Amino acid sequence: MAADGFTLKGEPKIAMLYFGPKNDGGWTQAFDEARIKVEAALGKKIQFVENVPEDASAIKPAAERFISRGANIVIGTAFGYSDTFKELAAKYPDVAFLNGSGTTNGTNLESFYGRTYESQYLCGMAAGAASKSGKLGFVAANPFGVVNWTVNAFALGAQKMNPNATVNVIYTGAWNDPVKERAAAMALIDQGADVIGQHVDSPTPQIVAQERGVYGTGHHRDLRQFAPKATLCSSVWVWDKFLTPELKKVMAGNWKPSQYGAFIEMKDGGTDIAGFGAGVPKDKAALITAERDAILKGKQVYAGPLKDRDGKERVAAGAALSDADLWKMDWYVKGVVTQK
Repeated sequence: MAADGFTLKGEPKIAMLYFGPKNDGGWTQAFDEARIKVEAALGKKIQFVENVPEDASAIKPAAERFISRGANIVIGTAFGYSDTFKELAAKYPDVAFLNGSGTTNGTNLESFYGRTYESQYLCGMAAGAASKSGKLGFVAANPFGVVNWTVNAFALGAQKMNPNATVNVIYTGAWNDPVKERAAAMALIDQGADVIGQHVDSPTPQIVAQERGVYGTGHHRDLRQFAPKATLCSSVWVWDKFLTPELKKVMAGNWKPSQYGAFIEMKDGGTDIAGFGAGVPKDKAALITAERDAILKGKQVYAGPLKDRDGKERVAAGAALSDADLWKMDWYVKGVVTQK
């Protein structure tokens, strides 16, 4: 019957394809740490392979090797896996596919991603509280909606603490390029930034912040591991909080992936924050914790009235930005200065 959801044919057997090395310090390591927690929660081993690039010629054989060995749940970890996972889901209708940061969905395929703007808004508050100059820097990968919403949220958080705070952004053009990240962080500090935020995969911006005696806020994982003196707060993935219940739904049968994928709020295990470093005064840390509680209860980061930096209204009073508008965000809030 068409109304029925997807049901596995045999005993659940799970495999994961990692975009990078499991010890990259960021995106892939967050998935690997979640895998260990999911294994414990489900009482099942999860096979995995590292360094599968965003290329169909690498993704297909990696997935099909696991499927040939009996895997019937395959989890991907990259935006660039989206089209290939759509093809694989059609070719293997008895296999459940899930893909972190993907964009494709189907009867046996669900992409999932967290609302990183929620945790980055809180990191922005920490940055605004610690900054003496009100000049913040941000090292970003690509000017896509999923990155732009973290930049804007970081700026809104900073401006909640200091209404005059500005955020200077440099896009590196790569998710993981420590050389470009170092150059960008150095340039931002040279321009006067005393806190460096980031949405790139390596801890390099935090390491540079510590070397230069300024503060930073991390992304993907708690980056105090790499820069304990500099890192004020990190936006961290808590994928196990989403994957454990979602995999239980797949295993229970009649699984119905969301038509638009799972776009996970902080309360459901998308992202959270880890911190606070010594640079955040205790009274300001209490304000950030209160905002976190408000977000868990449904507070919207992109609530109106909200204008972009050119004065155009983007969200009307009493409204909140729609998910569709979040995904295609190509504008910036007041105080954000962008440069390549």
